[in-house]
Amino acid sequence: MSKLSAVSVARVETIATAVLSVETAGEGFFEITRDVARFLDTVKARDGAVLIYLQHTSASLVIQENADADVRTDLVTALRRLAPAHAGWVHEVEGPDDMPAHIKSMINGVSLNVPVIGGALNLGTWQGIYVAEHRQRPHRREVTLQFIGYCEKA
Repeated sequence: MSKLSAVSVARVETIATAVLSVETAGEGFFEITRDVARFLDTVKARDGAVLIYLQHTSASLVIQENADADVRTDLVTALRRLAPAHAGWVHEVEGPDDMPAHIKSMINGVSLNVPVIGGALNLGTWQGIYVAEHRQRPHRREVTLQFIGYCEKA
C-alpha cells in the first residue's frame, strides 16, 4: 500500500535563469550537481523546482549514482553497445561517433527537473546530476538552469 506524505504548498514568486558552461574531456559523465546547488544558493531558492536543459543533440543529461565511478564507466560501455560507432550509419559528416552520440542523447534525454525543498536539491543519497558527453573529443556544453518557485527575501 502506498502512503502520501503531508502536502507542502509554496507560492511561485520567482523564475531565475542562468546558463552553465560545462567543459567536457570527451566521452564520459561530468557531474554538475554542485554547480546546480550553487545556482540555487545564488538565487536564494527555498521551495520549487529547478529545470535543467542541455542545448545540444550529441550529449545528454542524467541523474545517476555519484558514489562509485565504476557505475559511470559501465554506463559508457553500455551506451557504446547500444549505439556503436562504425555500425553503417548514414550520417557520418562529423565523424563516426556523431550518429551514435545523437542516438545516446535521444535515449537519455536533454532535460531534467528536480524538486527543491528548503533550498536543497531533493536528490537521493547516491544521486548526482551529470552531463553525459557522447562525443570522443572535448566540447563546451551549455546547460540552461531555471529555478521556478519561492526564494528568500534578500
